[in-house]
Amino acid sequence: MTLNRRSLIACGAVAASGLAARSWSALAHGDNPSNRIRIGVIGTGVRGKYLIANLPEPARVTAICDCATSRMTDTLRPTGDFKSILEHFVDKDASACKTHQDYRRLIDNEKLDAVIIATPDHHHVPAAMLALQAGLDVYLEKPLSLRIGEGRVLANAVNAGNHVLQVGSQQRTMEVNRFACEFIRNGGLGRVTRVDFPNFPGPYKQSNFPAEPIPAGLDWNLFLGQTPAKPFNKHLWDKDSFSVDSRLWRGWDLFRDYSGHLMTNWGGHNVDMVHYALGMDDSGPLRLARIDGVAEADLRRDWNEKWHDKTPPPTGSFTDERRFTPIRVVYPGGIEMNLLPGIRTATFYGAKGRMSIARNQFECDPPELIQDAPDDRAAKQWDGAGHVARPHLQNWLDCIVSRQPPNAPVEIGHRTATVCHLVNITRELNRSLHWDAKNERFTGDDEANQLR
Repeated sequence: MTLNRRSLIACGAVAASGLAARSWSALAHGDNPSNRIRIGVIGTGVRGKYLIANLPEPARVTAICDCATSRMTDTLRPTGDFKSILEHFVDKDASACKTHQDYRRLIDNEKLDAVIIATPDHHHVPAAMLALQAGLDVYLEKPLSLRIGEGRVLANAVNAGNHVLQVGSQQRTMEVNRFACEFIRNGGLGRVTRVDFPNFPGPYKQSNFPAEPIPAGLDWNLFLGQTPAKPFNKHLWDKDSFSVDSRLWRGWDLFRDYSGHLMTNWGGHNVDMVHYALGMDDSGPLRLARIDGVAEADLRRDWNEKWHDKTPPPTGSFTDERRFTPIRVVYPGGIEMNLLPGIRTATFYGAKGRMSIARNQFECDPPELIQDAPDDRAAKQWDGAGHVARPHLQNWLDCIVSRQPPNAPVEIGHRTATVCHLVNITRELNRSLHWDAKNERFTGDDEANQLR
């Protein structure tokens, strides 16, 4: 491949119609005598390291990739907390593991069966598209996409080629979450009319920082990928590695060119549970609008209690800064999902009662509605550093061999990410929007459609 950094998305879109999945696992072709699924890991920051550590047998990490060579070094020869977390990988596979700064080179040059993608959000679709073009299966961290349109291109490519793509929405595999969502989906709360939801902040629209020297071993052009050219500055690059005003700085995650910020990050898990519980996995909302009348004091209290260490406060008021705007999302049947301050986690209101669903736990009122809930052993397998993803990865590996759909397939991940993007677009335009979920377009709003 001879791609410049502006052509990654174009390559993926053009290739989509010609992608072909392997007719059988490489294990069946006999070109992998070890009978272990060969994995390349793209992105070796904190999340990438945890996923390597969580990989069950029969997976083997044979190559890793990061635009910063220091992060690959920290993976192969870890120190601090990761020394023990990555101990099995270091003992078994690290010495023979190949390294690449450019994921195009990893995909071109390594004999792989699949890749794990744990890059910043703006590389999710480009890396996944190139992996599919090479006939590889994919584990893709959420959010699935940076934009709605590219998410649809990826979903179509996966479906056309019968690839196995698992989105990293691991609550889809958690027994406790599955039980709670299916309880609601099967009428356990009666007819659900409302879901209250945390008011996850969106990203800054612009990122303007002065140029700083690029650290040794970092290919800044590779990090930028298909996004507008920007000079290097640690405030764009470093995530969760230094503090600003006693707040752990989120780096690229704060800015729209690279991420939808907390709305697409943590918000994605909540939207995923809402779609699962309401049976909306292949659908979407009808309209979105700002919620007026929320007190400035409530928005400030929400920031102080939940977001103060993750996102900066506004320079003026929370009411005026749109990335904090509460939003109402209306689904078919008149069900409202309200993003509001003071809400801890997604809370469903039905004719028979109320249920809140969080990671690996739920609460029901009245509690006697629940029968035969999973026991504590089902929850304990998810305990551990970095929110253990091993059972979700195991589901992916099983599906690579069986060619069955995984628990969090691409269409589910795309529909979830779409709602997160819709919330941020509604905030940015600061007006009500009508969404055609079938055609994935806004109705009668050319400006909004440009932001897809």
